[in-house]
This record gives sequence, C-alpha cells and structure tokens, in this order.
Amino acid sequence: MSDIPIDNPVSESTMLNETPPTPQELKTKFVKYAMRNMVKKGGKSLQHFALSAIGLLTLFVGLAYLTK
Repeated sequence: MSDIPIDNPVSESTMLNETPPTPQELKTKFVKYAMRNMVKKGGKSLQHFALSAIGLLTLFVGLAYLTK
C-alpha cells in the first residue's frame, strides 16, 4: 500500500523531486492542448464561434434599438 493519501494527490513532478512547472510552461501546455482540441473538433468549434458572434451582434443591435 502506498504512503500517499488518496485525498491529497501528489503531482508527478513532486514525486520525482523535480521543480514544479513555471506558470509560463503551464500556459504553453494549456495552449497546446486547446489548439489540439480545436483542430480535432474544427467544425464544431467554428459553429460555436459563429453562433456566439451572431448572438453578440444580435444583442448589440437589440440594445441599440431599445436605447434609441
């Protein structure tokens, strides 16, 4: 049985006595995974972007009309 408690997981870098990743390294990893996910689901990402853009444009036009 391991001495590491289950409710307090230890990262792999801590177990290997390495220095933890810097915020810049974490940001780079996040961007890498986000881009990979976007490429893998390209059509759905573009569809969501288009719907968001149309929704925001509709909101702004509607607010402009109401506050006229």
